[in-house]
Amino acid sequence: IIKELIMKIKKGIPLIDQHDKNYMYGGKFGGNFIPETLKKPIDDLTKLFAKLRKNKKFLKERDYYFENYIGAPTPFIKLENLTEHLGGAQIYAKIVSEANGGAHKIYNATVHCLIAKRAGKKYIIGDTGAGYAGKMLSMAAKKFGLKCKIFMGAKDIKRQRPNVEAIKKNGAQIVPVTTGSQTLVDAVSECMRYWVSNCDTTHMCVGSTVGPNIFIKICAWSTAQISRELMKQVKEEFGKIPNKLKLLNCVGGGSSAMGFWNEFMDTNAEFIGIEAGGPKKSRLHAAPLTNGSKIGILHGAAQYVVQDKEGQISPTESISAGLDYPGISPLHCFLKDTKRARYVSASDEEALNAYKLVSKLENISPSLEPSHAFAYAISISPKLKKSDVIIVNSCGDSLKDKDIIKSKLGTYIR
Repeated sequence: IIKELIMKIKKGIPLIDQHDKNYMYGGKFGGNFIPETLKKPIDDLTKLFAKLRKNKKFLKERDYYFENYIGAPTPFIKLENLTEHLGGAQIYAKIVSEANGGAHKIYNATVHCLIAKRAGKKYIIGDTGAGYAGKMLSMAAKKFGLKCKIFMGAKDIKRQRPNVEAIKKNGAQIVPVTTGSQTLVDAVSECMRYWVSNCDTTHMCVGSTVGPNIFIKICAWSTAQISRELMKQVKEEFGKIPNKLKLLNCVGGGSSAMGFWNEFMDTNAEFIGIEAGGPKKSRLHAAPLTNGSKIGILHGAAQYVVQDKEGQISPTESISAGLDYPGISPLHCFLKDTKRARYVSASDEEALNAYKLVSKLENISPSLEPSHAFAYAISISPKLKKSDVIIVNSCGDSLKDKDIIKSKLGTYIR
């Protein structure tokens, strides 16, 4: 199955297009499980994106804003002190948090705003958990003259105050979601409900590689910029792709990981996704791939979902709002089943300790999302050879987490 996946990529069929006529990957994941009222807007958006991704003028416009608005390319650096401290593998980081706004979400937000303008829509809405997707969409909406609403769980509004303030400063309206767990999963649900009634005038931006197929495609296509840059940077650094290369990325909905891995699909690079294992003393987590969760339908797509015996969505828990999601992108489910990627989890405590060590030794301050990936890098590096290379996607800046970090560790390092 891996050989078939790679063969299709070498023939020019991107991973996001490797679905059947029902938009299912591997016949099991994805699809468009949507109400009849959304069929036309989904079909319209699917047709429009199919045209735009081949339109030279649109691609030129996208690349212009990626370079001049987002700040591409983002840095690629060796973490000399962390490498020396741990021994073993050489540790590098792609500092995507240097992008305008402080996280990878700006790529998806920018592309969605460009699409909304092409579609003649004046309003744009989006969901957010950690606040980065909302912050980036509010920034891009302001840049392109669109009116913006951000749906955010009431729990996340409290724990991600810096990003909430940034969203408001950009002129966007925050819609608090008080149903369910009051986190990302409920924000996505409310956002989709709103779009059902307002799709004629409003464009919807899903903040990650989740939801009906078209939103998965747009998001993964947008964040692929990360690995396009990284491929060039790796070859410049090593002269070739290292034989034993591990690409580590935190995984919640899965957008940064898809962007980080995309260009390396047909190489020997090992993909490792790190999910949120939650507190060590709790049975709750946000790691469906690591914990053997069953397939269910969530937000219009079939995927592995944290659920109870009756198939109802179970509560999740993570110190990281951006990873606190019961599902996972159908693309990641597909990569797990094909064994092209493997998935592990890190606990809240491990992520905090990783943040503390990385921030102390290096001139970067990762948010709690990529701190999960750094935690796994820290655990495996001493066991590897010096010829091995680990690259971590530092996809978010810790500024949004400063209150949480200070309350847990008693200090905030930046």
